[in-house]
Amino acid sequence: MSLMVLGTASHVGKSVTVAAICRALMKRGISVAPFKSQNMSLNSFVTRDGSEIGIAQAMQACAAGIDPVADMNPILLKPKGDMVSQVVLHGRPYKDVQVGEYYQETGTLLHEALGAFERLRKTYGHVVVEGAGGAAELNLYDRDIANIRLARELKLPIILVADIERGGVFAQVYGTIRLLPEDIRPLVAGIIINKFRGDPALFEPGVKKIEEITGVPVLGVIPYAEIPIPSEDSLSIDDKRAYAPGIRIAVLRLPRISNFTDFEVLERHLPLDYVPPGAPLSGYDCIIIPGTKNSVDDLRVLVESGTKDELLSARERRVPIIGICGGYQMLGKVLIDEGGESSGGDGGNHEGIGLLDTVTRFSGYHKTTTQVHRLARDVPPILSAMGEVTGYEIHMGDTVRGSCAEAFEGEGAVSDDGLVFGTYMHGLFQNRSAVSALLAYLYTRKGEEYMTTGCPESSPDPHMEDDAGRYRVSGAYDDLARHFEEHVDMDLILSFFSD
Repeated sequence: MSLMVLGTASHVGKSVTVAAICRALMKRGISVAPFKSQNMSLNSFVTRDGSEIGIAQAMQACAAGIDPVADMNPILLKPKGDMVSQVVLHGRPYKDVQVGEYYQETGTLLHEALGAFERLRKTYGHVVVEGAGGAAELNLYDRDIANIRLARELKLPIILVADIERGGVFAQVYGTIRLLPEDIRPLVAGIIINKFRGDPALFEPGVKKIEEITGVPVLGVIPYAEIPIPSEDSLSIDDKRAYAPGIRIAVLRLPRISNFTDFEVLERHLPLDYVPPGAPLSGYDCIIIPGTKNSVDDLRVLVESGTKDELLSARERRVPIIGICGGYQMLGKVLIDEGGESSGGDGGNHEGIGLLDTVTRFSGYHKTTTQVHRLARDVPPILSAMGEVTGYEIHMGDTVRGSCAEAFEGEGAVSDDGLVFGTYMHGLFQNRSAVSALLAYLYTRKGEEYMTTGCPESSPDPHMEDDAGRYRVSGAYDDLARHFEEHVDMDLILSFFSD
């Protein structure tokens, strides 16, 4: 048997609920796989075979103790702007589509998604299905292949997750259930109230009232908890903490930012500022330009907002500037778009920030998706301390170096003084050696010593790191499952998976 997890809205905790259930089942020796038919996210992950899926499904697979595969997220939508998204089908780029054009294909795409679900079910026996956004989007029912149409085909028990922190939880739950189609409403087998702050016992009268007005049992009230698992989408950036005085690292909050989860391990050591284009960059000790779905469009924003000039000024102050993927491309001299990169499709040559002697060309509809293992080049003061690192590449375009040295073996570029470098490698700062190399340099410039042991602010939890020195989230998922089970009716949830 399997289970479906729907939400009253986006960002209510569906992804972490699926991860918690997967982990709880795995700890009991029950084979299970996560599944989300259609995901819209710029945070993605590359599987062993080079397939691209939403990072949430990759992390849920980690929680389940299995390798991520394309069938866990057969349809990934990556917004490009102007109502256009790239469709990634079964882990590979399919095409760019306007919203209206995409909706014309939902029947075909649903068929593909159902095939992926069935393959997972046959392989793992049990599947935990995650919906998308809010379940009761009336205007989408005829084409909602992540919620209603999928639920109608699978006919699985449904758990509805609501976020009490948003307020209006009674309206969230009651309104969602009442607005579900009549054939879907009876499938709702339980309700989870998520992100409760305070003593859950105080909400017992509220639980009784919800059960009374909906006729559906409340499986649990889960207290808010800070458990370090990767965020799914850019909404989570607004939840991040402001930085206190000290070492300050800026991550440019590009309009089309992707894979900002690259930096969440850094935030376990010191919080980051996500700085919008146009904001001053003076006072920062390091600036990171992250990945983006559209390098050309976001480069244009950096130029027009004055951020390019801010970056050039920071360079004069010898502030380290690091570009990841699209950020690496923008650090170069020229971006040549032959019609496939910018949202307008107009192509042309675009002057980059100019801090690295590189040229990037976008030609054709080819995307590089691969896991990588590389050795950082012996260029002080940062790269020379990194050693071997692992990560993954997801990008359009090819970059050619000019006079710059390689940043990593076979890839990337670095300035002569080592303070500006770029790489296509997502996940670089999920390697302990990379985190330590950067922070040790920044601490030294402040006249402070970077402690790699004995301090929770500057060293990882031992169970959060693998033998290669790369951070993992195994311990965090154990904590998540433990927290989840303490506050829900786990016996009832387990009953959904009885054969």
